[in-house]
Amino acid sequence: MRAMVLERAGDPLVLCNLPRPEPGPGEVLVRIEACGVCRTDLHIADGELADPALPLVPGHEIVGRVAATGTGVSDLRAGQRVGVPWLGRTCGHCRYCRTGRENLCDVPEFTGYTRNGGYAEYCTADARYAFALPEEADPVALAPLMCAGLIGWRSFSLAGSDAIERLGLYGFGAAAHILCQIATRKGIEVLAFTRDGDRAAQDFARRLGASWAGGSGEASPKPLDAAIIFAPVGALVPRALREVRKGGRVVCGGIHMSDIPTFPYADLWEERQILSVANLTRADGEAFFPQAAAAGVRTETAPYPLEQANAALDDLRAGRLQGAAVLVP
Repeated sequence: MRAMVLERAGDPLVLCNLPRPEPGPGEVLVRIEACGVCRTDLHIADGELADPALPLVPGHEIVGRVAATGTGVSDLRAGQRVGVPWLGRTCGHCRYCRTGRENLCDVPEFTGYTRNGGYAEYCTADARYAFALPEEADPVALAPLMCAGLIGWRSFSLAGSDAIERLGLYGFGAAAHILCQIATRKGIEVLAFTRDGDRAAQDFARRLGASWAGGSGEASPKPLDAAIIFAPVGALVPRALREVRKGGRVVCGGIHMSDIPTFPYADLWEERQILSVANLTRADGEAFFPQAAAAGVRTETAPYPLEQANAALDDLRAGRLQGAAVLVP
């Protein structure tokens, strides 16, 4: 099978011909229809996340069809469309798994990081961690939901979604453009903060329902109940903290961020909170997919052939994308 392989962090991915994997017990073999390009893939490729399982096939926003099942798989069948997310497997018995926090498992496996992912024609996945997806939907449109959508939803939940009237989104890429649609459908006012001077991203945010869009260096025109930071820029944390009301939350939605500068305690006082989001749980998927369907979420995508994975990563790195890049084998 064809696959784009990361052989060494910091180097471009290499197109390789690899043996097609075989599903082990409890696994499925997935023939990949589409795989989204996530900022986490960029952090892995650039060496900002430690200890990937090199050589590695990246990619964890996978949509495909079950091509074969391993022994013990009963819930999924050959030909069925599934999605394979970042969380690839958990131990099931550590204190976090036992208390409904499998996203914090002590010995997890992650798709496209510690096990091969979706920048290929096929991959294997633990059947328990694959989501059944709509048969009739466009696989390219579905792909960004598998991480950008799920992490956006988890961030939204931790921000206190049921009590938010006004939400700030810092970094208006794949995750924010999905979450903006869900939040506005719920009657929440969304304010979008983009790279300074990025008029295209600001127009994009307003088109998707944001009531205001401006640069991340600008002050918010209204106090925020919560802010979610998707951009990997630590300097945005104290900026966002100054924009939230008393009792407000600032949620950091990325797996990697540059260092957070110091800030005065007065900016945190009055029960403001800073939270990070780590990974996802299967329960997040059970909650998110119906919400995305109810909101009529439409993902903005830029398809690339599998062989152009490096170009897709370059475009993401340079901020040239509106929405999400998706590789199509």
